[in-house]
Amino acid sequence: MGRRFWKMSGSGNDFVVFDSRSGTAEPLERAEAIQALSARGTGVGADGVVFIATAALSGAAVAMRYYNADGTRASFCGNATLCVARLGHDLGLSPQGKLALQTDAGVIATRMGADGPEIDLPAVTEVMDNVPLGLLGGERRMGFAHAGVPHLVVLCDDVNKVNLDARGAELRHAPWRAGGANANFVSRRGDGWAMRTFERGVEGETLACGTGAVATAIVLASWKETGDATTLATRSGRELRVTLRREGSKSLPTLAGEGRIVFEGDLAEWTG
Repeated sequence: MGRRFWKMSGSGNDFVVFDSRSGTAEPLERAEAIQALSARGTGVGADGVVFIATAALSGAAVAMRYYNADGTRASFCGNATLCVARLGHDLGLSPQGKLALQTDAGVIATRMGADGPEIDLPAVTEVMDNVPLGLLGGERRMGFAHAGVPHLVVLCDDVNKVNLDARGAELRHAPWRAGGANANFVSRRGDGWAMRTFERGVEGETLACGTGAVATAIVLASWKETGDATTLATRSGRELRVTLRREGSKSLPTLAGEGRIVFEGDLAEWTG
């Protein structure tokens, strides 16, 4: 097809990004194409695929559409949005360092901070301090927050000892909520926190999860385990930083982290 793409990483959460503002990307947005592109070993390899598009909402400079590796469309992805904020800056779409980005979760304010891209997520109002799904050994508490997408948060003794393939899949498919939820595990690491995530749509562990970091920070704050600024070490070893601003019962989160171009490529053909 000769279609240019960027391979990007958000703290190890990796994406294939296309700029489709000047033409249709419909063949590539089919589920089988997303799955083929995301496949490691036979495709480009990614946790998801992103399309930058012309904005339809007033106040937004550009739009982004996000698909999980299994071809399902997701309303939001924090690390993908950090990556688009970085790419938009590099493409000259944010000459003042700020970019209003239309997502399926609404218009998101993004900017390039001193340490990289930052994004302001929509207000989070759906938070549960206790989810009665039952705890296993080494698990202390379980909560929930909907940070653009739904996330369970499990406070445990040591995230490195969690059998994520088994326990993550069990909680992701638990029938307490239609569609299930991502499963995040968090434990103290020195003076900070470490987290691991089992993601819907990928159906396995990813090296980082931006909305998972936001949900985890909100639930930890609701448990009085942390304050309004939380740094979380991801499985990749890189950190995601969440800052919360309060408006009554609402949490207004800002997420900061990595948005890095790994390489640019040209998709030679697509026969799907």
